[in-house]
Amino acid sequence: MWYEDLPDGQSWTSLWTSYVRCPTCSGIRELDDPCNVCGANLPTEEQKITLSDGSEVALGITLMGGERAYEDYIYLDLLQREWNRMQRDVQVLDQSRYANDVSLGAPIILIFWSYFETRIDRLWIDLLRDLPSPLSKDLLGRYSSIKARLGSFYKTAFNTTYYADLELLGYTDLAGFLPHLMEKRNNFAHGDPRSINDELAEKVVGLLKREHEAWIAVYNHRLVSASR
Repeated sequence: MWYEDLPDGQSWTSLWTSYVRCPTCSGIRELDDPCNVCGANLPTEEQKITLSDGSEVALGITLMGGERAYEDYIYLDLLQREWNRMQRDVQVLDQSRYANDVSLGAPIILIFWSYFETRIDRLWIDLLRDLPSPLSKDLLGRYSSIKARLGSFYKTAFNTTYYADLELLGYTDLAGFLPHLMEKRNNFAHGDPRSINDELAEKVVGLLKREHEAWIAVYNHRLVSASR
């Protein structure tokens, strides 16, 4: 598993550690490489501002993190907590006669999908930010379901789908897996709690880092196309 390569003491929230927002184009980029959206390097010199009394103050280089908000860290922490719980003794953790045949991995799927939806929401909010606010809110309201935002709305805007973008960018495995995961999650939410099993939860955890990188790749890809 990818998390086994993390330094001791680092949590799954470290998936965001090396990413910042590019100060030139607002793409999500790594610290050590040129931005893969605009090609710019990060600033290396201190900035100076002039105060009202005419004096100058030097400011260190400050960059925005690649994450959107504190919620990104919460979701990743919750996923790690539930995964650790899943690894412990099932009999100790689950004595309920109603849920004893439901996977302990079910919360992992539900938390991951909620996290995924927040990032798709962020993708659309950022892509529509140059539109008048009433128009962008109307579009997001019309296409509020995750299925539409990955499919029909995406096709209207870009003549393709989110899954096709994943394939284009080299994430064919995720393009096939995410629709399957959405189906299982929906089945769980609509009356079939046994639709999620341990194997599905283990696969989600195993792909978590790769899916994180894939979402960033799509985000940057669409940021470029929206700026043309």
